[in-house]
Amino acid sequence: MSDQTNRFIDLKDQSSRRTFIKQASASLLAGSLIQPVSAIGAESAASSSGIKKAVKYQMILEKVSVLDKFKMLKDAGFDGTEMHFRSKVDPKEVKRASETTGVQVHGFINSDRDDLKDSIDQSKYYGGTSVLVVAGRVDQKNPYEGVYQQQQAKLRKNLPYAEKQGIKLLVENVWNNFLLSPLEMARFIDELESPAAGVYFDVGNVVRFGWPDQWIRILGPRIVKLDIKEYSRKKQKDEGLWKGFQVEINDGDCNWPAVRQALQDVGYTQGWATAEVKGGDRKRLQEISERMDRALALT
Repeated sequence: MSDQTNRFIDLKDQSSRRTFIKQASASLLAGSLIQPVSAIGAESAASSSGIKKAVKYQMILEKVSVLDKFKMLKDAGFDGTEMHFRSKVDPKEVKRASETTGVQVHGFINSDRDDLKDSIDQSKYYGGTSVLVVAGRVDQKNPYEGVYQQQQAKLRKNLPYAEKQGIKLLVENVWNNFLLSPLEMARFIDELESPAAGVYFDVGNVVRFGWPDQWIRILGPRIVKLDIKEYSRKKQKDEGLWKGFQVEINDGDCNWPAVRQALQDVGYTQGWATAEVKGGDRKRLQEISERMDRALALT
């Protein structure tokens, strides 16, 4: 065992381990694993309009003005969108389009950049409530225990500012060889001990190796927002790993009735659900909207 691994293990004393195991066991008996340190899912109860649909802004591929893009979203039945740090657009123009149409910019995508403060400021400017964070990547040169420490340190550094600005830092479950189980992800979030720390749960990203409804029940109110997409295990097997994503919402292996039931069971009946699929023109956006309606039973 390396010195680095020993240092990582030493950070968690025996009392902390016993406490975690005791909490997990008690929660299993209660039917809901590991209660979070704070009500990080409170945003989900803040609106009376139910689950709100959105798309990533970069999915709008029709070459029209920013305002017309927002009008297109509204016409297709979307309540909002989410900006990416790579979005090549004037923030003032986006804000005007949002205010004119009522289509909200509900969050900002930071990805795995270290500069979270800028992303918090961007989300705040647009009137958003969150920053989507990809927590590092584990590989041969970046060992698991090191990434765990580094990512928690990055988040802890920025969480006080996020709390002050009323913005949540939401860690997404992605294919980065990290936080490979819902139990570990729950622990990772709880150890941050901040009401501004939560989960941006990507339904489709789990299907390759697990079942989204199981993750939802374990993560519970830590889930603040959802990414919506599909995955086909058959396409993965026949055509390759990443080909599994090349399937429309409702046509893959995601058990949407089970997902809906799990969301209801953990109290996620109000909040944002953002499509992350192949974009296109207004006809394509309308199709995505209708598919989301069927998957989430929004009509």
